[in-house]
Amino acid sequence: MNRKLEEFKKYIQGKNVAIMGVGISNRPLIRYIYSLGAKITAFDSLSEDDVVLSKTIANMKADGIDIEWSVGEGYLKGLANKDFDIIFRTPKMRNDVPELVEAVKKGSVLSSEMEVFMALCPCKIFAITGSDGKTTTTTLVSEMLKAGGYNVYLGGNIGTPLLDKIDEIVSTDMVVLELSSFQLLTMSQSADVAVITNITPNHLDVHKSYEEYQESKTNIFKNQTAFGKIILNGKCEITRAMLSLARGRKCLFALEEENATGNSNLIASSYVKDGVLTYSYKGITTPIVNERDIIIPGKHNVENYLTAISCVIDYVDVKDIVKVATNFRGVEHRIELVRELDGVRYINSSIDTSPNRTINTMNALFDRNEKGVLIAGGADKKCHYEGLGVAILNVCDRIVLIGSNAPQIKDILSKECGDKKYSLFEFDDYDEALNKARELAHPGELVILSPVGTSYDRFRHFEERGKLFKDMVNKL
Repeated sequence: MNRKLEEFKKYIQGKNVAIMGVGISNRPLIRYIYSLGAKITAFDSLSEDDVVLSKTIANMKADGIDIEWSVGEGYLKGLANKDFDIIFRTPKMRNDVPELVEAVKKGSVLSSEMEVFMALCPCKIFAITGSDGKTTTTTLVSEMLKAGGYNVYLGGNIGTPLLDKIDEIVSTDMVVLELSSFQLLTMSQSADVAVITNITPNHLDVHKSYEEYQESKTNIFKNQTAFGKIILNGKCEITRAMLSLARGRKCLFALEEENATGNSNLIASSYVKDGVLTYSYKGITTPIVNERDIIIPGKHNVENYLTAISCVIDYVDVKDIVKVATNFRGVEHRIELVRELDGVRYINSSIDTSPNRTINTMNALFDRNEKGVLIAGGADKKCHYEGLGVAILNVCDRIVLIGSNAPQIKDILSKECGDKKYSLFEFDDYDEALNKARELAHPGELVILSPVGTSYDRFRHFEERGKLFKDMVNKL
């Protein structure tokens, strides 16, 4: 029996609960804690006329879920109308919003769906965060554990919300989570096996500073015991410096052996040696898989494999890892082949929500001697764009821009590649942008969507943007 869960069920019954935001993760949360007898008020900035919110409210009512709603302009004023025992914030809502601060002063407990899930989960939790590589690494860890015979629950930023599945999870299962800096901002729970893939300036449109962004990431491991394991990027100076904060078993990964070793506090490291991904534990090295056998392209994906290997090596056999490496074809929206038309391959990489992600994508394509047309542009996260222009022109000398950060992309191309020949086109409509890219591409080349920014200037999330692109390509 999960005693912590039973105690939570007793605690939540009859409590006044505020749910901040009625998005993907909080809708199942509402249903679950309502079934436990909580008295819920749901808050959302969207108006009741919004198509998605109105449908959500209608579905809740149809299912007999009788809760209060505070929505639209001034929706947070409803927090002052009742003394809430617990407030579940949506990941992107900062904890220092004045209305939340005032509610906490009055005695409300501020938490989140993910924090409660991690506190109640009865099995081992693998959690991955970082500026780049989270989704692929998280998926690899999940696939390797499945190959090893485990029943795996995948959640966080990918997969599904998990709190409403807590009753079915048992101690022999495995949970794999991708966690964002927003989810970690107030997190007091740490994973059994924690990863920070790297740290580069990101989400500075939400975080108060780069330092706050870095600090939020450390919450993934700060409260580990000595039995936990923390896996950090050995080449990234910021993550390497985090070793001093860790209580658990410490592991570094890097492409080069010298960057993954050299610290007396390490218990393990993973790196590439003579073309073979290698794991070293207390000086004993184990060759895992040849770099050539990994299907998905790019050095950044070799790093993702090194990270995943460090996560699962204590739980699966080498053959399970090799099976994944030789069969796994990547995650949706990440250098994803949509179709080939008239000899041109159309690639969806909508997950490239920052300059660094697009740089990695361009480098992966450059390694394969690919050429083509880039469709780029999205919402800026106040990141630096250094190196983007060179990376783009290594692969694409025809660039089609659409999105609010088009000026930043044009600026970095001009600064880094002003003496090189390239063609630049700008549109405000995805149909026009795609049609122009199709016109510009030659047989044997690529048309690739790699936005260099988030989707929030036009879409709810990068998945919606990627789906639109794929639908449009398939209609050509």
